[in-house]
Amino acid sequence: MADWTPLRSLLAPVTDSVTLRWDDLEALVGGLPRSAYDHSAFWKGARSGWPGFSTANVRIGESVTFVRSGAPPAPTRLPLARPIARTDASASADVILIGCVKRKLSTAASAKDLYVSPLFRKGRAYAELAGVPWFILSAQHGLVAPDDELEPYDLRLSATSREYRREWGARVVGTLRESLGSLDGLTVEVHAGSAYADAIREGLRSEGAEVVEPLAGLALGPRLSWYGRPSAPESTSAGLRPDVEELIARLLRAGGAISPDDFLATGAALFRSPGLYSWWVDSGGAADLSTGLQQPVEPGLIYAGLAGATRSGGRKSKNTLWGRIKTMHLGGRHEFSTFRLSLGSVLAESRGDQEIDEPG
Repeated sequence: MADWTPLRSLLAPVTDSVTLRWDDLEALVGGLPRSAYDHSAFWKGARSGWPGFSTANVRIGESVTFVRSGAPPAPTRLPLARPIARTDASASADVILIGCVKRKLSTAASAKDLYVSPLFRKGRAYAELAGVPWFILSAQHGLVAPDDELEPYDLRLSATSREYRREWGARVVGTLRESLGSLDGLTVEVHAGSAYADAIREGLRSEGAEVVEPLAGLALGPRLSWYGRPSAPESTSAGLRPDVEELIARLLRAGGAISPDDFLATGAALFRSPGLYSWWVDSGGAADLSTGLQQPVEPGLIYAGLAGATRSGGRKSKNTLWGRIKTMHLGGRHEFSTFRLSLGSVLAESRGDQEIDEPG
């Protein structure tokens, strides 16, 4: 069931209108009901989900514009606003950790759905929009992946002993290392109370990770508000941008390709920035892909991607080349990378396997 509280909080400071991407709105309210997809009447008239506003330019699956009552009509096309914004943009997160909360469902559910407080849902939406791996810090279970199924429990980390928190913190850091590989050079963004952050901070730093705590010291109200603050669009200079044709030429330049092992050996320092990248396949890999797809694939370029694009509304993604390639494409779970999941599925098909042959 959708929780409209985060949307009402987001709309409160809006003076005229705001347009939200469909997937952002879905994440913000914890999932739209089926009627939002099937019946246009869902978006018409006064609704308790967005009091004081009406909707305009509703594009099912794309975007919805909310217009404050009495404001001028919204234009046909507005820049798409991003409802979740980062105020501390000094570091680009490679992984986000969200603390568990007291309010839970009464039955077993995936971890991302088990916790139902507005604070957790805002944190979840923020993490999902970031496009980097994220996990939940559970007082009882340690580090939990969003899709792991959990039974409801009643345990607050702040109510446990110092020894329990010490062992819990070591377990969390160890599990994170197992999930992502080496933590050296990664930026870990922690959205949790002091008991959780204190238990893992030094352990993460000892592994070579940078720890960012954007909500540290904030009470509940300011924490909720933090997620809704708009981010100012960053200025750009056309003179600093390579020509589009040059960018394409670089992506197509096979001579500059390096192997995954060589990429990892360089370390994070050279790739701690946004950028474009491309993946290439040799003759052996092309043969495997041809078998799996049952279509001819030639050796060469098979994929191009980007990391750290500035999104509509001016919000800069926190991704870097290192975080995108090392953390998502080469490390952790294949579910975190659509490219890796697709590639694994094709290779599994080529070998007659029923599932992708890699851990996790």
